[in-house]
Amino acid sequence: MSPTGSPRLIDSYTVPKDVLKEFEELAEEENVDPFAETASKRQIASRQSDYHNRRFDRVALESADAFKQGGDGAEVEEGYKDAMRLARLEQEEVRVKKAIEEKERQDREEGKMKMDLDKTPPASELTDVAMELASAKELAAAKAASAGTKRKRRWDVPEPSDENVDPNKTDSGEWSKEALEASAPKKRRSRWDATPAEVTETPTAKRSRWDQTPVQVDVPMTPIIMNAPGFMQEDKHNRYLTDEELDAVLPPTGYAIVTPPPGYAPSVAPRKLMATPLSTEVGGFQIQESSDAASLAAAAGLAPELPTEIPGVGNLAFFKAEDAQYFAKILKEEDETELSVDEMKERKIMRLLLKIKNGTPPVRKTALRQITDKAREFGAGPLFDKILPLLMERTLEDQERHLLVKVIDRVLYKLDDLVRPYVHKILVVIEPLLIDEDYYARVEGREIISNLSKAAGLAHMISTMRPDIDHTDEYVRNTTARAFSVVASALGIPSLLPFLKAVCRSKKSWQARHTGIRIVQQIAIMMGCAVLPHLRNLVDCIAHGLSDEQQKVRTMTALGLAALAEAAAPYGIESFDNVLKPLWLGIRLHRGKGLAAFLKAIGFIIPLMDPEYASYYTKEVTVILIREFQTSDEEMKKIVLKVVKQCAATEGVTPQYIKQDILPDFFKSFWVRRMALDRRNYRQVVETTVELAQKSGVSETVGRIVNELKDEAEPYRKMVMETITKVVATLGASDIDERLEMRLTVSGNALGIRVKPYLTQIVSTILWRLNNKSAKVRQQVADLTSRLAVVIKQCGEDQLLSKLGLVLFEQLGEEYPDTLGSIIAAEGAIANVVGMTQMNPPVKDLLPRMTPILRNRHEKVQEASINLIGRIADRGTEFVPAREWMRICFELLDLLKAHKRGIRRAAVNSFGYIAKSLGPQDVLSVLLTNLRVQERQSRVCSTVAIAIVAETCGPFTCIPAILNDYRTAELNVRTGCLKALSFVFEYVGPQSAYYCDSVVTMLEDA
Repeated sequence: MSPTGSPRLIDSYTVPKDVLKEFEELAEEENVDPFAETASKRQIASRQSDYHNRRFDRVALESADAFKQGGDGAEVEEGYKDAMRLARLEQEEVRVKKAIEEKERQDREEGKMKMDLDKTPPASELTDVAMELASAKELAAAKAASAGTKRKRRWDVPEPSDENVDPNKTDSGEWSKEALEASAPKKRRSRWDATPAEVTETPTAKRSRWDQTPVQVDVPMTPIIMNAPGFMQEDKHNRYLTDEELDAVLPPTGYAIVTPPPGYAPSVAPRKLMATPLSTEVGGFQIQESSDAASLAAAAGLAPELPTEIPGVGNLAFFKAEDAQYFAKILKEEDETELSVDEMKERKIMRLLLKIKNGTPPVRKTALRQITDKAREFGAGPLFDKILPLLMERTLEDQERHLLVKVIDRVLYKLDDLVRPYVHKILVVIEPLLIDEDYYARVEGREIISNLSKAAGLAHMISTMRPDIDHTDEYVRNTTARAFSVVASALGIPSLLPFLKAVCRSKKSWQARHTGIRIVQQIAIMMGCAVLPHLRNLVDCIAHGLSDEQQKVRTMTALGLAALAEAAAPYGIESFDNVLKPLWLGIRLHRGKGLAAFLKAIGFIIPLMDPEYASYYTKEVTVILIREFQTSDEEMKKIVLKVVKQCAATEGVTPQYIKQDILPDFFKSFWVRRMALDRRNYRQVVETTVELAQKSGVSETVGRIVNELKDEAEPYRKMVMETITKVVATLGASDIDERLEMRLTVSGNALGIRVKPYLTQIVSTILWRLNNKSAKVRQQVADLTSRLAVVIKQCGEDQLLSKLGLVLFEQLGEEYPDTLGSIIAAEGAIANVVGMTQMNPPVKDLLPRMTPILRNRHEKVQEASINLIGRIADRGTEFVPAREWMRICFELLDLLKAHKRGIRRAAVNSFGYIAKSLGPQDVLSVLLTNLRVQERQSRVCSTVAIAIVAETCGPFTCIPAILNDYRTAELNVRTGCLKALSFVFEYVGPQSAYYCDSVVTMLEDA
């Protein structure tokens, strides 16, 4: 109970501390640029992995020309010997660093072992500890005896912790003023709370607890006076302007410069009055400066940091901040008479590169031609010294990289052997393209290296790339191997074989052997069946790697053999005779990645064998495959699935063996929900199952998975459905018995007339789901109807088709365009099988309903509508009045300029059908009128439609009208008539001979 007269305490609810803290952090965050993420995604380096970005760590060396001798016959500096010496130094440096790290790690582990308290100490240490403990207890007992009896104290007086502490001084509790001040959160420094150093700080209110009376916070009110000296001094709009700047801002006539009176001294306010300058930017909406006012903005001190127009370059599409450091020399205009020839050449190259990189397409095209034509005049050094650093820029985007790579490609053709000193520099920049995620970037990289090897020659390429073969960094070895494979494809495998044999048998380093074998693997991947003439040499080159002491070399050898076997299939088994036994021993000895590589090699070699050998090896390897079905390694699963698929496709493997030995374990291990979640696994399982079904039969495969169609996981159901569809589409449904039919809901097209007992149930399900609230479900049912229409007709169920057609006609008011397109397509499928006379609803009711739908801008709706109208025009024109057909002609004119080619083609064909039924005169008048419109695409489509009409109704119906329209003075019409005539003669073929005389005079006039 509270004392009488005191205020009654009531419950109080406050915001949680974590929420308050979150709001404080949000308030202190800087402004976020909403487009920063989009801009960074365009940058290549930002979306690449750390492995790909290792390219920035490489050092490019300028290699000497191997064919160039020194002045007195001595070796050229920085040649092959120096490159190898540097490579050995780098290897030694890495080895020493690893040794130091290993020593430090061992020292840390030894120190940790010394500090480990869990170990039982020796008996001597235990005795010492016991003596220390006893003496400590005696000392504590003596202190307690001397202290005497303690006096009772009040509960609110703190116990002094030391004899020197004043007992009358009370401690500050949790709710005291001192504690509150101490617990008040210290506000972090941000750009808003920077206070001027010499101005008296306005005290801000402390953050209070819930039991303190809230008071009004005194907010310091700083008056904003726009003409205050501080503003005037800091505002760039009011700074002193020179005479040149005034001349640029004001007109040259009508103004005079007034001389100041004698003794006049302008008052200058003291600068830098405050430690933190006030912001001079005024908030609110600001109109952006136009590019035309760039000079005025520069004179007023408002010029943007990045230039938009550069002397000697002209206007650019864009200019980035990073470009300023590379093109700094050409940003300012200089007197060219004072520059040397080399400096002028350098600036010329920079201007051309800037035009290519940042210019508009016409400017870029001209600059690219100029830099190509003058490549030998500029020289390899100045060109590559400017191009290659741009390609190594971290903010480089795809478009810029593509353009710069194109420059290198064009320049290489011109420079030819002059490029030799810069081969290594070019390779450092281009090799990363070979492992890029983008296919087209990889193709560009191969093309550059191919041209480079042809220009520099094999000897120079080998001498330049040899130090990188046993480089300590795996990234360098990987890209070098891929580059060597490109060199082999460009200059021929035989020329590189002696070098490859030497590298693959290197005794100095396992890295060199590993890289040499990888080169062979990449050659097989890149060249495909072109390795067949050299297959035995390539296999013998890497065969010894299967018994190498290094695990990585053995794994790479197996992968190389797999690539060679895949490239040579179905030939070349004789070349692999020497490696079959080591591979066979390897799959029994290895585990993990090594086993996966060996299995992959055997999986690609087995299909090359004769049937009897393939059967034997398959049975032997199946034991290991079934054991590995249970593995949790994703890569191993993919390889096992691939090998099973290859073994099943081999001629010597019998269906009985697959049914008994492979299928039970295969379905048990791989047909689980988890496999449907990963897209790569999903696809591999489906393909392998379809391949197994080829041997085991439809009923054996489908019968094992049909129950999974009722599984609750949608991805798994989808995988089952896709597999059943592919199996039935490949092998048919003849193997499916009646019991499996009842369990199976496959496409009725495969079952054919056998689906008749289930049609009533299927159609009732379709009708019920057409009214489902989900647009996706309605679309799915409409698509199913268009597929089943043919089968329903085969079963003689015209009544069901009539009912479906009527219900679909009622659904033409569908608001979702994808669903509407499917409904119209289903209506067209029914009209196709039933015919125009039996169509329900009648064609005369259906066509007027379709005319307004033609205005729908969705491509699927447009295509389905035109196809349906074209079918009616072809088969049932007489059921629709001519006035309605003319309305449709005018609607079709708009569709002649559709973006999708299929829509334009369907619209043009529909004109032909309508012209055939109505007669060409009315349709031709519409099409010839359309030649006067501005859109070129619409005019071209009209000329094609005229040609279709000529083909359908005869050239004599169109050529007079075209000749008559040619007399119009309008250029578009005359050009359109000529184009229409060219299409007409192309379409009618040999009949053109009869009309040549009639058009000769017009052609003479044209």
